[in-house]
Amino acid sequence: MSVKLKFIEEKIARGFMLLSILIVLFFVLNVLYAVLRRGLPVLTWEMVSSLPGGGFYIGKEGGFLNAIVGSLYIVLASTTIGLLIAIPVVFYLNTYLKKTDRFAYVARIAYDVLFGIPSIVYGAFGFTIMIYLGLRASLLGGIIVESLLIIPILIRTLDEVAKNIPQDLLDSSYSIGSTRIETIGVVVRQIAPAIATATLLSIGRSIGDAAGVMFTAGFSDSIPTSLSQQAATLPLSVFFQLSAPQLEVQDRAYAAAVVLTVIVLILSLSGRFIMNFFSKNKI
Repeated sequence: MSVKLKFIEEKIARGFMLLSILIVLFFVLNVLYAVLRRGLPVLTWEMVSSLPGGGFYIGKEGGFLNAIVGSLYIVLASTTIGLLIAIPVVFYLNTYLKKTDRFAYVARIAYDVLFGIPSIVYGAFGFTIMIYLGLRASLLGGIIVESLLIIPILIRTLDEVAKNIPQDLLDSSYSIGSTRIETIGVVVRQIAPAIATATLLSIGRSIGDAAGVMFTAGFSDSIPTSLSQQAATLPLSVFFQLSAPQLEVQDRAYAAAVVLTVIVLILSLSGRFIMNFFSKNKI
């Protein structure tokens, strides 16, 4: 009887898992359909290769190349800064501190809290600091706020993997005379797939963020040539065009959303390829 009950429980659990997958796919496909249905018919090469012209936001000529370049500037710079900060933190927590260390415990709680803070709070925080320092909205402000946004994501994702590295592996490295710095090389090989995954998650959140950059990066119809200039992003471009009363401008917002979706898809596939590569070549 107990075997039969376990069999029934397994079937029910499997049914719930399948139902969950179908619900997620339903919403994802509906979002994609809504974006592609309105965006693809109006998307042209001119939109992705030219800057906004006079009256672009009332349905006239031009494109949103400024938003594409601005998004890439902010995402690539903030992700690089985030990795440069997050990776050493993870190494310190898992190589220099013991698993039961109180400081490591408190640090992980702090990163959990930071992980859950909405992006608009980061934007408001950055905006407050900029006002205090007398700074204007700029590309640099957007990069800094997005870096603050994704650092907790990177640290918590990498840390969860690094915590599961067998202690015997680290002890083996120490036993042959390796220093802590040299042992970090072993850790890197073990968490390489996690680095790719964490980077992918960070890019996905950063490139789709509108609230943080609205306060700090501003908006501009030109491509920034210095860190002190304002920069447009694709999420803000979508937001401003959807706010317009003209139907044609709203359709252009969906075209920008299509481009944003394609960029995320390319980055996701690239991250998947890198993750698979490191998984196959892992020690």
